[in-house]
Amino acid sequence: MNAWHPWRWARDHHPDLIIDCTRRLAGDAMGLLGERKIWLHRGLTQAERRTTLTHEIIHIEQPDASEAAVERETARRLITTDQLVDAFRWLRHPTVADLADHLWVDRQAAACRMQHLDPIEVAQIEAATDGDWSWTA
Repeated sequence: MNAWHPWRWARDHHPDLIIDCTRRLAGDAMGLLGERKIWLHRGLTQAERRTTLTHEIIHIEQPDASEAAVERETARRLITTDQLVDAFRWLRHPTVADLADHLWVDRQAAACRMQHLDPIEVAQIEAATDGDWSWTA
């Protein structure tokens, strides 16, 4: 179960990228993307920084992708099927907040990942929990 590590990915795949976590961003912005710089709002939690950095990296790598596609890819990279199986073995009937906390992502990423499960992923969770799991968005 390999966890996505956006800081390591940025270092290894985008060595010229500067990541700045020292500024307050305007409005509700959690992150902003410049030509060679990503700004992360300084008030974010570690899970929010991890999620927002992943989101901005995907914008760099897939510049023509829609916002919805970027959100789905962010959730997919951050949350593997194995991690979901582990979460539901432990939590069985989690809230969005419980799942996000367990998976070290923000609530939006947890909800997005669950909304876009494919039938094989659902079957894997079902098998791992003997069918004793549920999800309420």
